[in-house]
Amino acid sequence: MSTDNVHSETAYLPSPSKKKKYVQNMFDKVASRYDFLNHFLSLGIDFYWRHQALKLINFNMNPRLLDLATGTGDIAVMAVKRGARKVVGVDLSFNMLMVGNKKIIKKDVSDSIAMVCGEGENLPLPSESMDAATIAFGIRNVEDIQGTLNEMARVLTNAGVIVVLEFSKPTWPVIKQLYQFYFMHVLPRIGSLISSDKEAYHYLPHSVLNFPERGEFANMMKQSGFTDVRLFNMTFGIVTAYSGIKL
Repeated sequence: MSTDNVHSETAYLPSPSKKKKYVQNMFDKVASRYDFLNHFLSLGIDFYWRHQALKLINFNMNPRLLDLATGTGDIAVMAVKRGARKVVGVDLSFNMLMVGNKKIIKKDVSDSIAMVCGEGENLPLPSESMDAATIAFGIRNVEDIQGTLNEMARVLTNAGVIVVLEFSKPTWPVIKQLYQFYFMHVLPRIGSLISSDKEAYHYLPHSVLNFPERGEFANMMKQSGFTDVRLFNMTFGIVTAYSGIKL
């Protein structure tokens, strides 16, 4: 890879030591427009991705569920509607949680969801207190991916299920080219215009390009103690759902 390509793929990424504060400030700034932009920029397909990911969890057991990087609580609300008896939504951004709190009150599920400000590397939960854990489009934003997976394993009961939903790179050549053009050129311009935050929607594609490849991330899950790790590609590989079971 040339030096120019390396620079272009990391131009909008913070240094590792500053990433946590950078991400927190970024999501605090875009919180009020986050839901609209999510749905608009994905053409509404993000609802489908989340629904499909939750199918990997057995809600007949009425699980206690951790939703890390909960944002405005979309996964948390869906999980309660599917049968989760309790959801703890954890996010680094206070403003995102405030938007999420309004949503769960409006959806009449506030009795079943607790929104907590916290970080993935140091979850504010006791060990073995959750039956399932999810993180949707947030694992690439944490400061320490392996440390976060370790923490998610810590709070899960034995045989607890983890589901990670994240953007990935399509493998089909034509789709890959279209995806990269949209992600690197169209999405940042629209996102910057609507949110008035140029930085956030340039960070997004660069963070995806620098996320570990599917096999590498699956191995990281295994290193954190998850077994039966499986990968499910969606929408031509634009998004991948990863599942595993705590040993």
